[in-house]
Amino acid sequence: MEEFLTVFGPARILGVQQILCAVFACFVLDMMIATVYQWTYTGLSYSRSFVHTLVLAGMVACILIMAIGNNLARGLGILGTLAIIRFRTPIRDPRDIIFLFATIAIGIAAGAAVFTVSILGTIVFCLAALYLHWSPFASRREYEGLLRFMMPPDSPGEEKVREVLQHYCSAYQLIAMREAVQGDVIEHSYQIRLIDPSYQTDLLEGLHAIEDVSDTNLLMQRSTVEI
Repeated sequence: MEEFLTVFGPARILGVQQILCAVFACFVLDMMIATVYQWTYTGLSYSRSFVHTLVLAGMVACILIMAIGNNLARGLGILGTLAIIRFRTPIRDPRDIIFLFATIAIGIAAGAAVFTVSILGTIVFCLAALYLHWSPFASRREYEGLLRFMMPPDSPGEEKVREVLQHYCSAYQLIAMREAVQGDVIEHSYQIRLIDPSYQTDLLEGLHAIEDVSDTNLLMQRSTVEI
């Protein structure tokens, strides 16, 4: 039985400096991944505790790998212990799962003392995440906002509205018109894409300055809508 449990050789005996170096390297690298996650997060349900989990999960994985070493008995024992734990915290965004898995992978690499893999893996992963966040890759939205306002029928302000839209929007399209207030005014609905996201206030102020325009509101779309 003992020969079976030590089939991979005796367990590694790590020194204090080796242990501290591995855990500290894992902490620094996981902090890099957690920082990139913060920079690139665009959802509504931001969780500070989840960002802390990204850092701590990698450190836990690092400690487990060092504790197991190449001892099969320890590996089976820890595997059985972890099987008892039930994690019931829901993770809605698949991207969050990937970041969590990345920190665990870095922890495993650091715990196994493969520092070249852990360092280069962290750098490449962070660069890829930043590139995907800043680039338009996989984006299929032609319009990013819904603009609505009221205007009397055959109003001379229609030309001024088009001038304002052309000034602040790179693209716009009228998608609906309906009567309101017993036909006294027409509700216009436009899909728009702003030239710059900071033009939201300027666009609304430009429309408010037109005499016949009233009840103006702008709803910007988000990539995630969970709360």
